[in-house]
Parts: sequence; structure tokens; C-alpha cells
Amino acid sequence: EAHLVESGGGPVQAGGSLRLSCAASGFTFDEDYAIGWFRQAPGKEREGVSCISGSDGSTYYADSVKGRFTISRDTAKNTVYLQMNSLKPEDTAVYYCAAGAILPRLWVRAEEYDYWGQGTQVTVSS
Repeated sequence: EAHLVESGGGPVQAGGSLRLSCAASGFTFDEDYAIGWFRQAPGKEREGVSCISGSDGSTYYADSVKGRFTISRDTAKNTVYLQMNSLKPEDTAVYYCAAGAILPRLWVRAEEYDYWGQGTQVTVSS
């Protein structure tokens, strides 16, 4: 059974940083699964934030986070990270990681992913 667990969320002041972790079990990255990060704020649609390819490690970012967020993976630990710097109040959301054998051009489509974590809350105060 594939399982993803996010951690690392919490309260932070604007301009601060957090590192989110997504620990995978039941599968390994050499199965060629991409890992995406999504977020959902109250009253808003789920939004793709970033993705890392399982095939070659290519990374993708939403325009709203480019230059501030960095996605990475540690294959030995079967864990993906999202380093979030220069946080803004509009980054406040529940952040989810997801895994799937997706096409790179479809990375922002949540319905393309097969497995989801439970989410971790990020709250950025001004």
C-alpha cells in the first residue's frame, strides 16, 4: 500500500522559511513516480506548487513560487522536500504531496496523481 506523509508545516512570519518533507512508503522513487506539491487555502481551489520528475529529477514550479521555493529529493530516504523561503501571507494553505506516473506537461493537474498525503498546515503571518 503506497503511503505519503507530509511534515514540517507550522506558523511562520512573513519573510521566513520552512522546509516541508514528504516521506513515501510502499513504493520507491526508482519506480519512476513524480512527486508533486499542492496547496489549498480556505475558499480556493487546489493549486499545483511544484513537482519533481521520477525519471530524471527535472523540477517544475508555479509562477507564484519561482525563485522562492525549491523542490528536491533524497532517494536513499525515499523523501521529497519543499524548501520554502521568503514566505508571504498568500502562501498560507494546507500543503499536500502527491505521487503518480504523470506526464511532465500535466504536473499541475491534481487528478493525474495516484497517491496523496494527509496535508500539513502552513500559516504565514504578516
